[in-house]
Amino acid sequence: MTTAVDLSQLARARPDRGASAPSRRRRSFFSRYVLSGGILLGFAVLVAWAARDQLLPRKSVTVVPVVTMRGELRQEGTPLFQAAGWIEPRPTPMLVTALTEGVVEKLFVVEGQAVKAGEPIAQLIESDAKLALRDAEAVSALRQAEVASMDAELKAAELRMANPVHLDAALAEADSLLAKTETELAKVPFLIESAKARLDFAQRNLDGKRAAAGGIAERLLQQAESDFTSAEAELAELKQRTPRLEREVETLCRKQVALAEQRRLLIDESRGVADTRAKREAAIARQQQSLLAAERAKLMLERTIIRAPRDGRVLQLAARPGTRVTAMEGAAALGAATIVTLYDPNMLQIRADVRLDDVAAVEAGQPVRIETASVKAPMEGFVLQPTSIANIQKNTLEVKVAIKNPPLTVRPEMLVSATFLAPAKPESTGEKKSAPERLLVRKDLVSPAEGGQVVWIALPDGRAQQRTVQLGRAGENGLVEIVEGLTPTDRLIVGGRDGLKNGDRIAVSNTTDITP
Repeated sequence: MTTAVDLSQLARARPDRGASAPSRRRRSFFSRYVLSGGILLGFAVLVAWAARDQLLPRKSVTVVPVVTMRGELRQEGTPLFQAAGWIEPRPTPMLVTALTEGVVEKLFVVEGQAVKAGEPIAQLIESDAKLALRDAEAVSALRQAEVASMDAELKAAELRMANPVHLDAALAEADSLLAKTETELAKVPFLIESAKARLDFAQRNLDGKRAAAGGIAERLLQQAESDFTSAEAELAELKQRTPRLEREVETLCRKQVALAEQRRLLIDESRGVADTRAKREAAIARQQQSLLAAERAKLMLERTIIRAPRDGRVLQLAARPGTRVTAMEGAAALGAATIVTLYDPNMLQIRADVRLDDVAAVEAGQPVRIETASVKAPMEGFVLQPTSIANIQKNTLEVKVAIKNPPLTVRPEMLVSATFLAPAKPESTGEKKSAPERLLVRKDLVSPAEGGQVVWIALPDGRAQQRTVQLGRAGENGLVEIVEGLTPTDRLIVGGRDGLKNGDRIAVSNTTDITP
């Protein structure tokens, strides 16, 4: 049986919506359009941000990878590089110089001639040197005579001091005078008594003559008066002589003592001996000076013959007959004294111009093969040391290489070609290690900057980066080693570097890596 369902019973009475119709329309517009539009706009912005790398413009560049090379363990003697050079004496040419001033009279050698030590090289004019020697010898003879004279004078002074007979004579004379004076002093009392007796006689005689004045001649009276006066004067003189003789005796005694003391001390004689000895020493010193002057003059005469100081071969004649040479000291006058230059044929070296790219491969003791047109077979050599002389025009550094047992046909200034060989490596006692890995890039990709050498790198996030690197030694085919600053996975920007800035967005145009 079928039951009918009345759906009208489910209907519900609704209020009238006429009054709220505008409000419903506004809500419907916001929900339908504004909200939906905002959602769509946000989604679009999110999509644009996610795709910004594809939407924003990028600078097109090309890249190359870093070349990774396993370091090659070269066998000893493997050629590394070549360099041109020239032969020169080792360590330097030997200058044969004049040791005295003069004019070259003749030369005894020619360029390339072998000479022995002591062999004459050149002859200077020797006339002036001979005259100087004769003058020095004459002065020496004169000084020798002065020494002989001083020897005789010294001997006499010593004898005078050892036997002071002159002082003995003076002392004896003083003793004699003293004795004589003392004798005279001792005779004075007796002489006074005698004078008194004569005075008394004269007095009596005078008195008698005066008493008989009328009976005798006047002359006899005057004679008696004269005798009396003389006797009186004589007595007075004898009385005054005693103190004078006493003072004279005292003086002579002091003189005798002084002479005896002088005889004992010998002051003047000692001074004479010392003075004579000093004069003799001065004469000997002057004689030594004259002998030295004579020896110097003789040496200057011998030096007019310039001799080779050692065995060698003449490299160059620096002076000619008639050239005036000087023996002045100092580098400025060195050329003015040089006669010839010598070199040892067994001591030669080459000065090789090594490119700066190859300098890093040069080390002391490294074997070198040397070739020149004058010798058929290559010569052996070894590196002495790099010099400090770089050539800015040739971009090279000079390296000294010694030649082992150079042939006689090799001469200085000959051009050679030097092949630098790989040196022997020390043997390791442990396990054999693999050769080190080297990173190489093209030289034109390395640019100088303020902080050093830089390269441009393409980063994985699509940006460019300028990176500072440290260079090593040069490689082959225009490559250079990077010691620090790169990894094997880095990619170097080749094209499109003009105007590129650090951090710029780039697009790699080459789909496959191209080899450098």
